[in-house]
Amino acid sequence: MEGMLLNKALLLTTGMEPRIFGLDFQLLTDAALTIVSVFVLFLMASYLLFNPVRKVLNDRRDKIKGELDAAAADMASADELKKEYAAKLKNVDAEVEEILSTARKQALVNENRIIAEAREEAVRIISRAKTEAELEKERVSAQVKTEIIEVAALMAGKAISDQLTIQIGEQLIHDTLKEMGNSTWQS
Repeated sequence: MEGMLLNKALLLTTGMEPRIFGLDFQLLTDAALTIVSVFVLFLMASYLLFNPVRKVLNDRRDKIKGELDAAAADMASADELKKEYAAKLKNVDAEVEEILSTARKQALVNENRIIAEAREEAVRIISRAKTEAELEKERVSAQVKTEIIEVAALMAGKAISDQLTIQIGEQLIHDTLKEMGNSTWQS
């Protein structure tokens, strides 16, 4: 007890009253300045550090979201293409058969056209050959007639050279040829 009394006496002589928890004005001002300093540091750290970090995180989140959306769109597109190609693969045999059928029909049309053109050309060639043969036949026939006339004239001239004149000999040859006819010379 004596110690307590001494403590009280000391406090009374110094002019201070006893305090709860030992709080004095200096401690409270230091505490308030510390709290204000921590708050100011927090605001500065938030502005200088937290906001850029938040921005980087938000940008990264947006980028990842965009990539996920793009991946989902690509997957949807790939599924659509897969279905389209599967449908096309189912129809490939039918398309191949249709293409082959069309090619066969076209080949038949071309074949018939080529055959018709070849027949027309053959008819033209045969007609031309017949015409040329007729002309050659007529030319040879005329040449043979001329030669026969010359031979007959020579023979007649030798046989009856003294008795007949040339005009009478030619008349006899023409009469003989008329009697024989053109069919003898053409065969």
